[in-house]
Amino acid sequence: MFELILMCPQEQVEDVSDALDALDALSVSVEDMDAHTDAEQALFGEPGMPAPKDGWNRSRITALFQERAGADEAARLLALQDFFTGCEVLGIQPLQQQDWVRLTQAQFQPVDITPDFWIVPTWHELPEAARVSIRLDPGLAFGTGTHPTTRMCLRWIARQPAGSLGRVLDYGCGSGILAIGAAKFGAQAIDAVDIDPDAVTSCQLNAQANHVQLHAGLPDRASGQYQTVLANILATPLKVLAPLLCSHVQAGGHLVLAGILERQTEELIDAYAPYLPLQVADSEDGWVLMTAQRQ
Repeated sequence: MFELILMCPQEQVEDVSDALDALDALSVSVEDMDAHTDAEQALFGEPGMPAPKDGWNRSRITALFQERAGADEAARLLALQDFFTGCEVLGIQPLQQQDWVRLTQAQFQPVDITPDFWIVPTWHELPEAARVSIRLDPGLAFGTGTHPTTRMCLRWIARQPAGSLGRVLDYGCGSGILAIGAAKFGAQAIDAVDIDPDAVTSCQLNAQANHVQLHAGLPDRASGQYQTVLANILATPLKVLAPLLCSHVQAGGHLVLAGILERQTEELIDAYAPYLPLQVADSEDGWVLMTAQRQ
């Protein structure tokens, strides 16, 4: 395989990327041309907020081609286009063959939730300290234990008294990691629901791999009331779902919400005030875990 490497001003990035796709590039990536220099620009936004800028002043575009001839032809044709003005071909180079599976796996290491509770990819040995573990690989659904919101939910689950989780609802289950965690800590009847059928399938497969019993399905699977209701989504859908989620919490039961930034705390408290009194139970890296108990 061969990489065609280009420099483009931001105004031309979209046109050049589309042209490379039309020229049968296997992949096209865009990076800050000035990364790791004094001219580097931060380009990111908080979840649910627009990015401060649409792109960098100068972008490095890397297109992957199966054969050198394809990369050469793409460079030649791009140079003839009006929209390529101001752009530059930086070079064409062979891509070193690598074990991509092994490289991908190397990015995911065991994650400790508590000193004796770990999330461990299947290709890793269990840490000696892992008294309780969830075996989970990256997949199509959100939830691998690396994000602060997931870790806070799992910490809350792990810290509950034995046998207190009762019947559990994991709303927006993604990979099923929270539902599986609840099962590992003694929950006996668990419903895990998501609007994404791929997430439902992922949840079912992960539950089987961890030898736990749960019922996964679309949101209409949730029925009646639960001792523990978990929802790790984002603030806006959590506000919309307030009456629904609270209706599923039984007397004495707990509501556990995540996906909330610290600055969104008050608006969540206000949205849930007619139903349950939310409070911050944990925080990590700018995110908060909020809980409530129905008296």
